[in-house]
Amino acid sequence: MDRIAEFLFEAMLLKRIHRTGYQFLGPGKESVAEHTFGVLCIAWTLAELSPHAKKGRLLAMCLFHDLPEARMGDLNAVQKQYVAANEKLAVEHMARGLPFGSDIQELIDEFNARETLEARLANDADQLAFLLDLKSLSDMGYAAPEKWAGHVKARLKTDAGISLAQSIEETEWDSWWLKIFIDSSGGLQ
Repeated sequence: MDRIAEFLFEAMLLKRIHRTGYQFLGPGKESVAEHTFGVLCIAWTLAELSPHAKKGRLLAMCLFHDLPEARMGDLNAVQKQYVAANEKLAVEHMARGLPFGSDIQELIDEFNARETLEARLANDADQLAFLLDLKSLSDMGYAAPEKWAGHVKARLKTDAGISLAQSIEETEWDSWWLKIFIDSSGGLQ
C-alpha cells in the first residue's frame, strides 16, 4: 500500500505543475491537473456523441495522459526543440511496483499511438480543452489566442471533435451566464 500512496502523492503534484505554453497567451494559465479536469469533461461529452466509444477506457486514458509530467514537467513546443524528455522511461518508473502499473502504461501508450477510436477522441479532448481556453481569452479581447486556434483545430481527428470545435468557435464563452442573467432578471435593463 505504501507504493500506492506514493503514486497518489505523485499524481497530486500535477496541481502544482503549470502548463508552460500559456506564457505566450497573455493572461492564460492553468495547472496540469486543471487541464486534466477539462479534458475529462470534454472526453465524457465526446463519448456521448460517439456511441461506439468505450467511455470508461476513454476517461481512464484522459485521466492519465499527462501523468508523466509529474516527473518531467510540462514542455511546450519551443522547449521540445531543445530538450528531449523520456516519457516512456518516466511512465515505466512511475508504474513500477504498482499492481495496476501496466494498465497505466498501456493507457498512455494507446493515447500516444492515436490508433484507436478512444485514443483519437482523447487526443481531440486534449486539443479542445486548449481551444476552449483560447476562445475564452479571445472573447475577452485578447488578440494572441486567435493566432493559435487554427493550428489547434487542424489537429482534430474525429467527426465529434471537429463538430464540437465548430460549435465552440460560434459560441461566446459567457453565453450560458448571460442567458441565466437575462432569465433571472427579466431582461437587461
